Amino acid sequence: MASSNFSNDVLFEILSRTDLKMMKKCRILSKECKDLTYESSFMQLHSQRTTTMVGYLLQSLQSCRFDSLFLSIDNPDSDRKLTRNFLDFLSERETVRILATVEEGLVFCSIRPFIGEEFYICKPSTQQSEVVPSPNPRYFAEKVGMLVLGSNPLRFKIVRISDSMHDQVEDAWPGCSEDGYEDGFDDGCYIHGRYHCEIFDSKSWEWSQSDDLVLSSYAIFVHNPSVSACGGLHWLIYETEPHRNILSFYGDKENWTTSSLPDNLCRNDRRSTYLATCEGSLVLLCTDNKINWVDVWVSKDCSHQIWTKKVTVNLESVIGEFRHVYVDSFYNADTLFIIEYRTAIFYNFKTGKFTSTKLPLNYEMPESVYFIQSDFELVQFKH
Repeated sequence: MASSNFSNDVLFEILSRTDLKMMKKCRILSKECKDLTYESSFMQLHSQRTTTMVGYLLQSLQSCRFDSLFLSIDNPDSDRKLTRNFLDFLSERETVRILATVEEGLVFCSIRPFIGEEFYICKPSTQQSEVVPSPNPRYFAEKVGMLVLGSNPLRFKIVRISDSMHDQVEDAWPGCSEDGYEDGFDDGCYIHGRYHCEIFDSKSWEWSQSDDLVLSSYAIFVHNPSVSACGGLHWLIYETEPHRNILSFYGDKENWTTSSLPDNLCRNDRRSTYLATCEGSLVLLCTDNKINWVDVWVSKDCSHQIWTKKVTVNLESVIGEFRHVYVDSFYNADTLFIIEYRTAIFYNFKTGKFTSTKLPLNYEMPESVYFIQSDFELVQFKH
């Protein structure tokens, strides 16, 4: 036992001084390496020793202007713990809207999202940016996600899903009524549940449009951003009760899959069910009506047919301090990130302790929340 502890201590010291890219590669060496690098004590020390930016990028919308905020409990630089206008290096006068991020610290965003929209890919830690061609302006994006396929050289893909019900009326297909809905005689008409799919590939630096996605006419996307795990992007879809499906996009072959959640994960006594990621795996966060607890279920296969309960987290100590909480995601293996009215909470459920931070007035409930873990190395977006 002493020998094992000594080995873990040595491994801890070595990995906590390793740069971010190498540390992530070491996770595939063994389960011990992987588990260690997700511990809260490791993440804090690694962030300090390697000057890694780790935390949450929050965005709020007020008076037709988006405001970005970076929030962290691990970065040693106190000035970065609560940094307003995080994306002002793109434009000091125009509003910047975050559309998608990847954990590696890349942000896909737009300037002037309401008029004359321009698109950018950027790395906030180095304040680098590159213009991205505009996708089809006739489409109204329902969901946007981003996936990194390689780091040397950098290659990423952006996926944009648009509901065809928002197509301009003049673009309605022949045989449709004026409102663009199906008249019952022509299969080419708009069908509720048909989504356009555009894919941007950094290798070609252009958008392409794949075949439309056809989902159930009752399908509704959950508000949360896409979740990246198991080599793909995943969205949770609500349909007629109690049916809930996961829509997945895999960037290497650009194929789509859907999988149904087991009935026992969609019971009526669940107040909410959300997708998240924990230790690189896709997980479900299921809370009860009063949010006294949250069940964490882990997907054991890429088809998402096998789910195992990882842990049940008691939230009564948090509820005792705050009234209306929303469990957002895992910050690390033993810490949940929770949002309450104008408050961000990092709750370590193994120690039962939490750190809360008051948010600015316009952040009553953030419009979007993204986790990033980024180094400060310059990147080359185009090759």
